[in-house]
Amino acid sequence: MTQQLSKHRHISFTAHYTGYIWYQMGISHPALATAKGKTLAALVHPIESWAEKYVGGSMRTTLKQRHTMLDHDLQELIQQYPDIQVLEIACGLSPRGWWFRQHYPNITYRELDLPDMAATKQAALQQIEGEVDDVLSVDLFTETFASAFEVFDPKRPLVIISEGLINYFEKPLLQQLIKSIVTYGQDFKELHYLTDLYPEPTQNKLATIIWNSSRLLKWMSRSAFSFHFKTPAEVESFFYEAGFKQVVIQQPKQFFEQQILENNQQHLGDLVWTIKASNNK
Repeated sequence: MTQQLSKHRHISFTAHYTGYIWYQMGISHPALATAKGKTLAALVHPIESWAEKYVGGSMRTTLKQRHTMLDHDLQELIQQYPDIQVLEIACGLSPRGWWFRQHYPNITYRELDLPDMAATKQAALQQIEGEVDDVLSVDLFTETFASAFEVFDPKRPLVIISEGLINYFEKPLLQQLIKSIVTYGQDFKELHYLTDLYPEPTQNKLATIIWNSSRLLKWMSRSAFSFHFKTPAEVESFFYEAGFKQVVIQQPKQFFEQQILENNQQHLGDLVWTIKASNNK
């Protein structure tokens, strides 16, 4: 039977680039670093260096920020719920599943991606982990996404995690994805969703350049990459509308520099934010 695929499946080269950057940072395994990723990293290195000097951040600096923040949030959930289950969607060549399975062998951690990337990831993991569960292979925008939830125990908490995903879809499609997570996860003891997003760079003096770069990324990845939100309040409302009951937005200046806000509705100028959304029974 041919697997059902939606028209929204093209993310293309970005998984190879991010996979190699994680390897360069020393947090990944050589098996998860591809030749294609190495070529892409070398190609954009001058642009990234320029952005870090004049924009105050680049794709690779936001990769480090979001990865660190998401790992921290996941570790907190594991400490709070030792029996938690994890599903990383659009896992690409991320080292997260491998790292967490090594450091927390008692948790259930499964990964999911589109067929081609799932096969690539599976082959890499078999080199470094040996006995490892199959990388699930479904399209997030078809009904087959529901089957991914069926491999987990609803009597235990479940956390869905994604990184570098949600800016690639138009807003209605993003709402569909988050509603699907809420719907398919509604019977679990607890449901959590950890993700990142790139807000509109309204507080950056080079916002126009960043916007133009995003249009190039949109074209290269054959996606609908866009900035959907200007304030944390807009993000919160969007996730509440999708069905989550608790939503927390974290900005790097809060996380790394411990900046304390009177309220969490101000855009601090960071290029990436993370989100913790939850539904507790």
